[in-house]
Amino acid sequence: MSAAIGMEVLKTKGRKIWLVVAVMMAVQLLWAGWAISNKDANDLAQGWLFFLYQFPMLNCIIMPVIAAVVASRLSDVEHKGQTFKLLETIIPAQRIFAAKFIWGSIYMLGAALGQLAIMIGMGFVLHFGGPVPWSALAGYLFFTLVVSLTIYIFQQGVSMLVANQMVPMTLGLVGGFIGLFSMFFPQGLQKLILWSYYGVLMQVGMNWDEATRATDFYWTAIDWSGLGLILVFFVLIYGIGRILFVRKEV
Repeated sequence: MSAAIGMEVLKTKGRKIWLVVAVMMAVQLLWAGWAISNKDANDLAQGWLFFLYQFPMLNCIIMPVIAAVVASRLSDVEHKGQTFKLLETIIPAQRIFAAKFIWGSIYMLGAALGQLAIMIGMGFVLHFGGPVPWSALAGYLFFTLVVSLTIYIFQQGVSMLVANQMVPMTLGLVGGFIGLFSMFFPQGLQKLILWSYYGVLMQVGMNWDEATRATDFYWTAIDWSGLGLILVFFVLIYGIGRILFVRKEV
């Protein structure tokens, strides 16, 4: 497996995949700065809850795009050179699939850690009220990573099976917008949509008073059944994607 991962590392040198991740993190940083710039002292007292509510919503668009780009960039080399068959003469197809997932997961982890760094850094700089909610931030990192890796393995499967990389890229963009709009759906329906799980696993809710236009954030119970379902989706998507890839390349 180390040899297969090493090949993925070598193939991505000079492809600037990390630049894509960095650009998307810069977008989130700029958005966070803009969103918090007009907040008064009372709003900043809820700064941690504000970010833990807003970032998952933004992730519905940002993370699927990152997943689609990373998966496509890790697969288009083989499609362009038609080298999947050649690779399988030295590495089993199952191992190729696993290696791409492991290396692609590094990029997704980097994006999730980048978001966490933005929240913590801005929280300290702007002196958000109350103690730092370390357990909630750790939960955010975990839930974001679980959902992102599930979306990534879906994108990887499509990218490895379809030569035209516009197809998985389009799926990533469309899926992101579906996930964002699904925030307004009943939660039972949200759980049927892969990209909506950033919202399903949110730890913060919001009350908005239409009369006073005041916004109040509050902690919510973790949806453990939602976590269980997304883990089931991950196992199913990974298994089906690997089977289809192996059969395609046999």
